[in-house]
Amino acid sequence: MGALEGKVAVITGGNSGIGLAAAQRFVREGAYVFITGRRQAELDKAVSLIGKNVTAVQGDVSKLEDLDRLYEIVKREKGKVDVLFANAGVIEPASLAGSTAETYDKQFNLNARGVYFTVQKALPLLAGKASIILSGSAAWQLGVPDFGAYSATKAALVSFVRTWTAELAGRGIRANVISPGPTETPMVHIGASTSDEGTTDYFKKMIPMGRLGTPEEIASAAVFLASEESSFITGIDLPVDGGTTSR
Repeated sequence: MGALEGKVAVITGGNSGIGLAAAQRFVREGAYVFITGRRQAELDKAVSLIGKNVTAVQGDVSKLEDLDRLYEIVKREKGKVDVLFANAGVIEPASLAGSTAETYDKQFNLNARGVYFTVQKALPLLAGKASIILSGSAAWQLGVPDFGAYSATKAALVSFVRTWTAELAGRGIRANVISPGPTETPMVHIGASTSDEGTTDYFKKMIPMGRLGTPEEIASAAVFLASEESSFITGIDLPVDGGTTSR
C-alpha cells in the first residue's frame, strides 16, 4: 500500500517542474490527483506523463473564478481534498531600482494572494487530518540580489502556515511550507537570467552539496508532509535545499 492510498490531492502548477514530479509521485503512492496550470497544452502533456488517476483543470490561481471552478470540479468528482499542494508560482527578477508595479503585482498576485485564496476556497472540501503544503523557497532567507519581491512572497507563506496551524488545528488539518533551494526546473533558468554565468554554476555557488536539487527530491518531501508519516508536524518551513540556508 502506498503512503497516500485512497487520498485525493490538488496540486496547483502541476503541469511542470516540481508540481508535475509531485503529481507523478502522489499517484504512484496511491492518490488521485487534480492538477492545474495556465497552459492547456502543458496540462495535456502532463496528464499523458502521469498516466492514470489524474484530472487536469486549466486555470490561473490569481483569478478567484478559476479557483471556484477548480473546486466545483473536485467536489463533483471526488467530494473532498485530503492533500492540497499550493505550488503554482512565478518569478521575475528585478532590482529595487529596476522593479515596476506590474512585476511586483504579478509576483504577489500569484505567489501570495493566489496561494491564500487557493487554501481559503478549499476549506469546505478539506477532510479531517488533511495536509496543506505550500511551495516556498530558500530565497526568502538569503537576501539574493534582484529577488526582493519574489523572496517577500515566499516569506509570506511561512507566516500563513503559522496562522493556519492555529486556526485549523481543531479540524486536525496541518499546514507546512517546503522551501526548495535551486532546483533543476524551467524556473531556475529564469532566476539566473540576470547573471553572465551559466545557470548551474551561478546557483552551485550557493549550495554546500555542490549541485542543484531535482524535482523528484522535492516531491519526496511533499509525500512525507502529505502522509501520516508527518502526522505530528505542522506550522514548519522545511528546507529542501542541499544546505543552502545552513551557511
